[in-house]
Amino acid sequence: MVAAEPDSRPGITDSFVDTLAERARAAEESRRLPQQTIDDAIASGFFEYLVPKRFGGRQEKFPVILDPIRRMAHGCVSSAWTLGFYTLHNWLLALFPEQAQVEAYGSGPFLCPAPLAPTGRGIPADGGVTLSGRWSWATGVMGGNWIMVGALCGPDSDLYPALALLPAADIAIEDVWHTEGMRATGSNDVVIRNAHVGDHRMVRSFDINSGSAPGAALHDSTTYRWPLVPALALAASMPALGAAERATDIYADRLEGRVLYEGGGRQQDKPIAQAHLGHARVRLRALHGLLEGTVAEIEGLLDAGAPVQVPVRAEARLAAAYIVRESRSIIADLLHASGASVHFTDHPMQRLKRDIDVLSGHVIFDYDTSRELAGATAIGLKAPRTALL
Repeated sequence: MVAAEPDSRPGITDSFVDTLAERARAAEESRRLPQQTIDDAIASGFFEYLVPKRFGGRQEKFPVILDPIRRMAHGCVSSAWTLGFYTLHNWLLALFPEQAQVEAYGSGPFLCPAPLAPTGRGIPADGGVTLSGRWSWATGVMGGNWIMVGALCGPDSDLYPALALLPAADIAIEDVWHTEGMRATGSNDVVIRNAHVGDHRMVRSFDINSGSAPGAALHDSTTYRWPLVPALALAASMPALGAAERATDIYADRLEGRVLYEGGGRQQDKPIAQAHLGHARVRLRALHGLLEGTVAEIEGLLDAGAPVQVPVRAEARLAAAYIVRESRSIIADLLHASGASVHFTDHPMQRLKRDIDVLSGHVIFDYDTSRELAGATAIGLKAPRTALL
């Protein structure tokens, strides 16, 4: 295919983020992203950042998506999460065989939820598998036109985990997404019954996890040699970091105008209020340093043509889990220091708290598991075969 002209679309602007904030309440109440938000994101070109050049994309370095996702969370955490995953899954498509890429990239904007847990079963049949199963946490499924799902494939005697790509027409959506936070992600359940998936729409999980998926060889870029778990974990941690930054900004803005009931003084004149702000800001600086160091290590290995070994992947997963854990703690501390008025359900601080509480439950952010894997692999112990690394 002939590459398109360089993409001149605006990307994620401050105006776009402001609009996400204006729509946040309505998106939360409707339990899905507004179609206009998806249309605006398409127009911005954000979904094309990691699409290969041969399919008209920008083929940027992988870390280029992290900052926009973080900034979008200043407007709406659910929107940042969903739009970020749409972009991440455009990257994931580039790891599939060439025919699947031609089909899916060529059909227009690729909007693809991807519940990756292998809760389906693919039975060999006619040059592929017959796939059935049920998947939870299908972020963005209400606006999707394709889907990727994890499944155990092959004969019973030789099962292997793989990802399968299907058009959205092959799925049924079950409306189960009634949660306290992250409501606008519309992460409903998906059911598939006896759908045929050709071999060209499948890729083994081991190849994706190791950064050696066959589709990556089509593109001359280290972008497609990033292992899945560091890519997924770091991208998914960005809404949490952005949420903590936004909570810090809200707290700082409130200090000047908030008059304390007891004594009638301004909160900004209280040394402890100033200390809360200083503490939040230095914690955020530390998280940015951790993120930058983690990304630089992986990029350095890829630029040198070296593999990203399991201990490095484990450290990256732990870094992402720590970013989410610490971001959640920052928000909780600032909420506690902000008084009763931030507990109205439509207050931005309250929405940030609800969203990050749900976001932090993602399996990739399990802090105990993440630090155990990082510690074990650092001293040469072998990670369990089923570990997300």
